[in-house]
Amino acid sequence: MRRLRQEKSVSQEELAHRAQVNRNYVGMLEREEYAATVDMLEKLADALDVDPNEFLRTDT
Repeated sequence: MRRLRQEKSVSQEELAHRAQVNRNYVGMLEREEYAATVDMLEKLADALDVDPNEFLRTDT
């Protein structure tokens, strides 16, 4: 998620605002302290304007 967010030049705060979630939650997801649900992945993908499958890409 961090890679996608940075590619879009979006801050954690902006992503949280777009996805209507807490900024701390975005940080915890990026640090892999929490695992996002499928519904949350869809919400974050919409906020980043990417396909949810992009979160599963392993190439960088």
